[in-house]
Amino acid sequence: MKNKFDVIVVGAGPAGYVAAIKCAQLGMDVACIDKWMDADNKLILGGTCLNVGCIPSKALLESSEKYDQAIHQFNDHGVNVNGVELDLDIMQSRKARIVNELTNGVSALFKANGVNVIGGHARLLDNSHIEVTDIEDVVNVYQANNIILATGSSPVEIEAAPQYENLIVNSTGALSFSEVPDRLGIIGAGVIGLELGSVWRRLGSNVVLLEAQDCFLSIADEQVAKEALRQYLRQGLDIRLGTRVVSSSMADGKVTVDYTDRHGTCSEKFDKLIVAVGRLPNTKDLFSDESRLLIDEWGFIHVDEQCRTNLPNVYAIGDVVRGPMLAHKGSEEGVMVAELIAGKYGQVNYNNIPSVIYTSPEVAWTGKNEQTLKTEGIDYRVGAFPFGANGRARAHGDTVGFVKILADTHTDKILGVHMIGPNCSELIAQAVIAIEFGASSEDLALTVFAHPTLSEVVHEAALDVSDIAIHTAKKRR
Repeated sequence: MKNKFDVIVVGAGPAGYVAAIKCAQLGMDVACIDKWMDADNKLILGGTCLNVGCIPSKALLESSEKYDQAIHQFNDHGVNVNGVELDLDIMQSRKARIVNELTNGVSALFKANGVNVIGGHARLLDNSHIEVTDIEDVVNVYQANNIILATGSSPVEIEAAPQYENLIVNSTGALSFSEVPDRLGIIGAGVIGLELGSVWRRLGSNVVLLEAQDCFLSIADEQVAKEALRQYLRQGLDIRLGTRVVSSSMADGKVTVDYTDRHGTCSEKFDKLIVAVGRLPNTKDLFSDESRLLIDEWGFIHVDEQCRTNLPNVYAIGDVVRGPMLAHKGSEEGVMVAELIAGKYGQVNYNNIPSVIYTSPEVAWTGKNEQTLKTEGIDYRVGAFPFGANGRARAHGDTVGFVKILADTHTDKILGVHMIGPNCSELIAQAVIAIEFGASSEDLALTVFAHPTLSEVVHEAALDVSDIAIHTAKKRR
């Protein structure tokens, strides 16, 4: 393979592979480097998201929800199902098949767009040279006019609960259990912990989540977080806030976790323990000291609003830079950087990036929440509407939750949208589009929504901002 390109992208996850494809579409000669190998030392594209993150977790969430519905909900629809049995092997095989199809899809996209693929560990030497060490320890140096760093992130490890075989695992190991643990402990009740906890609770585990923070889901709107906690507890997730794990030990094939809370020192025994306390950027051994690439104390690469590093013609995107660790955020940064390299205009609106928790009910939001608006001293109005008053939600038999819209008191511009309930991962896109176009709550209120649909809840919430919701019996403000 040649050793000089217009652009070299390091990392083939959602940020890196999108950047590589976009650069190729814009007429550039592109190479993408990644070191993710399967058991047969075959290079696999797609990064954490496709291999051990977004995609496999959503596959298991979907399968486990169907299993749970077959046991607890189908009878209510007049569908009598007897003797429901779980075949975890088939469920895991389905997950693996989906992952394989999508990673092969990235390979096909690279081939169709003429992206060159290089396997091995990449190391930035300077602003135009990358050193790559392959699986046979052969070292090659590649040159590029522009370099994009997109190496993603890895689960945080904690000293109090180091990984141990298949007893203490991170989020990756938690996706591959071969049997359902009777009693499952999870350190961390954030997005990852809640999603994994939901999967295994539905399949039969007694799940305990130990969360160090006293505030549940502090990243979400307070009202939404409060409702989410209430629903998770009703489902049987044992969420313990203000708990700090101090040690763990293994004996007789089980894990004992010692932690402190407001009552003092406590101890719990589990069949499996998942550590889900966050992620850190993959920047270790990514660059030479001589390159003088700037990173912060947590390992994040310093970039400006357009993802430029301190080195000329070197960019960084995705989980290795500031902002939420979300696949779609990294992908959009990849598109932006590709367009900038091509001499075009590119930007990402960091104030309007949707976040989703794929539990049941789903939780989603974009823009600012009430806590932020109060802190910033912005006058706002609130409109909210429950799924329980929506015909489609009642037909589904899924009426938990609400949609909440925050609009500027003076301009009526939508500042944030927060929701919990059925299909919120899809409904939030309406809010993202509205905010991106600078819409007011009146704009949404004047928009015709199909009936009967879940999206009518968004419509009614917009009407409620001005206290004119139709399908409500509450008193006018």
